[in-house]
Amino acid sequence: MTSSAERVPGTAGSHRMPWIWGATPAEDAARYPCDELAGSGDLRLLRAVSVAAPAETVWAWLGNLRVAPYSYDWLDNLGRRSPRALRTGLPPLQPGQRIMTIFTAEHVAPGSDLSIYLHDGPGLRLFGQVRVTYAVRPEGEGSRLIAVLRLAAGGGALSSARRLGLAWGDLLMMRKQLYTLRDLAEGRHDRP
Repeated sequence: MTSSAERVPGTAGSHRMPWIWGATPAEDAARYPCDELAGSGDLRLLRAVSVAAPAETVWAWLGNLRVAPYSYDWLDNLGRRSPRALRTGLPPLQPGQRIMTIFTAEHVAPGSDLSIYLHDGPGLRLFGQVRVTYAVRPEGEGSRLIAVLRLAAGGGALSSARRLGLAWGDLLMMRKQLYTLRDLAEGRHDRP
């Protein structure tokens, strides 16, 4: 269970925006690799969607995050459209690989968990350290795609305002990314 220092008060449940969106209470209570890798005072954000595709298919699409971010391409992919075809020639995910240009893979449990962190550069200077775990869990005939984010702790009103802004901004970007990955895993390649 996450300590009270890591959690925003009153965030239990599936929609406590911007902290939690789409997650079940069990997903909120679970521990993920980024929880172990982050600092004790880091803020925890949680986002999740159900996918009508097997976990193996969703995991394969997570591998495509090495190619593109699958969010708002006009904003975070320099206007280039994220590929709508699965890149099958990519090597297996492993620590040290670049993910979405500004992240580096930190922990990989094949078929299950991908944890990434911001590496040195403008993103790290702008946002502070951000860690993310993408977790894929079987659910009936489909699966759940869960994203857990940990935002670096900091003191003072400026740090609190920055983390609140990041939480809302991430909610918009991550929601789009998870929906896009869901649609692609379900075979809906051109859904707006």
